[in-house]
Amino acid sequence: MTGFSTPGTPDPARAGAAAEPAPAAAGGWTSRQADLFDALLQIFLAEGFAHFTLADLAARLRCSKSTLYALAHSKEQLAVAVVGHFFRAAAARIERDVAEAATASPANTVGAYLRGVARELRPASPAFRRDLAAAPATRAEYERNTRIAARRIRELVAAGVDAGLFRGVDAAFVGQAATAVMTAIQRGDIGAATGLSDADAYAELARLLRHGLAGESTGS
Repeated sequence: MTGFSTPGTPDPARAGAAAEPAPAAAGGWTSRQADLFDALLQIFLAEGFAHFTLADLAARLRCSKSTLYALAHSKEQLAVAVVGHFFRAAAARIERDVAEAATASPANTVGAYLRGVARELRPASPAFRRDLAAAPATRAEYERNTRIAARRIRELVAAGVDAGLFRGVDAAFVGQAATAVMTAIQRGDIGAATGLSDADAYAELARLLRHGLAGESTGS
């Protein structure tokens, strides 16, 4: 699973397209609404979301259905909003990892990004991953964030090549190869072929790129 976008991150595939505004934009949430989204995310990550009704969720959260309707106009919109919250929060933490890696060792930024993705996906249960892929709207959100994450990896690889950190590396090729793997992870192809979860697949990709890029930079 993955792809992670920070708030306001543009997606070239959707540039110029009309987008329906979210019922509750992240920046407009009250403290209570933010707490509800956090609680919903924990439930969804552990148990999935397709089998819940709004009444079920209201009972779990000990709130009224009208409180949930203030977050989204339907269960489907609520699921998309919660998934978006998941990716936004994860993206902020991952970018902090990248910034810290860049300060300590600029060559480690690619690995830091992918390890961060793996860490953020670790709590996702099989039920959550299944429901994420099964619902067209949440699957589209996952696909969008995968494109954004792939573009971020290409940027980090290109920056490393430009800085002389990854000598002998074709940035375009490495970026496209990573993109192909990330897309295959999102589609479920890697999991079907290897049995790896999305988190484990990203961890393996991080190891592959870290060792490959480091090997080129040291001339080995």
